Amino acid sequence: MSTEDPIWFTPPPRPSKPPAAPGKAPAKQVDITIDGKAMKVPETMTILEACRSLGIDTPTLCYLENLTPVNVCRVCVVELTGARTLVPACSRKVEAGMDIKTDSARVRLSRKMVLEFLGSSVDLSTAPQVQSYIKRYDAHPERYGEEAEKVHQPVKVDNDLYVRDYSKCILCYKCVEACGSDAQNTFAIAVAGRGFDAHISTENDVPLPESACVYCGNCIGVCPTGALMFKSEHELRKAGAWDESKQKQTDTICPYCGVGCTLTLHTQDNRIVKVTSPMDVSVTHGHLCIKGRFGFEFVQNRD
Repeated sequence: MSTEDPIWFTPPPRPSKPPAAPGKAPAKQVDITIDGKAMKVPETMTILEACRSLGIDTPTLCYLENLTPVNVCRVCVVELTGARTLVPACSRKVEAGMDIKTDSARVRLSRKMVLEFLGSSVDLSTAPQVQSYIKRYDAHPERYGEEAEKVHQPVKVDNDLYVRDYSKCILCYKCVEACGSDAQNTFAIAVAGRGFDAHISTENDVPLPESACVYCGNCIGVCPTGALMFKSEHELRKAGAWDESKQKQTDTICPYCGVGCTLTLHTQDNRIVKVTSPMDVSVTHGHLCIKGRFGFEFVQNRD
């Protein structure tokens, strides 16, 4: 080596793209039977995913593809030959030799009872999916009578972005999951109380503006019953002006930062009434921040 040669190390050029992650070994296939039909599926599948691969419409309320299953609504239960109890399809993995019945008399009765309990105690007027399930399973919540215990309480309107109407809450835990480790990691809300007194609450039940809430609105995005709702939607419904048949949905990209979240703008009478995000977009999987979900008022300012 010459004394004039540089002594430092010259690194190799940077790769033009990140190295690919190691490939995963294909999951083992197992034999199962669903409603008398034999099939092979990966052992990593849940019963719900296997049912959907066959086109079987299994009802769900607390399940969402972008959240961790918590098994609380029990409306997706199916019957396993040889099992003592019905099992939740959303979280139970398939096992070799499973004989699954998704529409047996026992399954239909269980789903019907769950829907009747919910319908007798909760306001489901803004939950069209639940209402369709009630019709499908011929459930009659009214048979418990007007004296049935209700979870009715005043609507909480304590901020300019969204309202909370816990008369419509079925305690599916989706909002808790989205506020926690599944999306926002804020942990501003949880379930407090026990039995019929169980309810969604901030820490120490403080008003929302005094809590840790950052108003991302991801709880609204996953709520299946309208218990959590945009204030704009709440006011239009209250005025009798909310009309989804007149609404249009337009996908665009959020302009606030470089992440590139997809926004779905819901417009009525040429005004944005709420903003959601498609769940099948890999950037956010349906979740947004406060600016993406609520920062649309400047668009409406025509001055």
